[in-house]
Amino acid sequence: MTAVLRALRGATTVDHDTVEQVSSRVQELVGEMLERNGVGHEEIVSILFTATDDVVSMFPATAARSLGLGDVPLICAREPRSIRVLMHCYTDRGRPELHHVYLEGARGLRDDLPE
Repeated sequence: MTAVLRALRGATTVDHDTVEQVSSRVQELVGEMLERNGVGHEEIVSILFTATDDVVSMFPATAARSLGLGDVPLICAREPRSIRVLMHCYTDRGRPELHHVYLEGARGLRDDLPE
C-alpha cells in the first residue's frame, strides 16, 4: 500500500499550569498517540499544538522536543508578537536538506536550528 498523508488528533488537560505538569501531560499524550498508532519518528510530517489562554507556563512544542522530536517541525498556535507558519508538503528531499526559515526576532524561537 502506498503511504498517504494522514492526520491524528489528540488532547489532554492540566490541573495546574506548571512547567512540570504541562511537560508531563504533553509527553504522555504524544507518546500514546505514536504508540497506539504504530507511528515512527520518520513518519511524522509535523505536529501542531494549541493551548487555551490559561496555559502559559510553557509551550507544548517545547515538551514534545524532549521526546526526541527536535528535528520534526512543531508549532504552537499562540505565541507573543510572532507569526508562525507550518507548511506540510510532499518532496523528494530529506529532512536534512530542508531549510526552516526564522526571520527577525523569531530567530530566537528555534536557536537550535542552523541558518
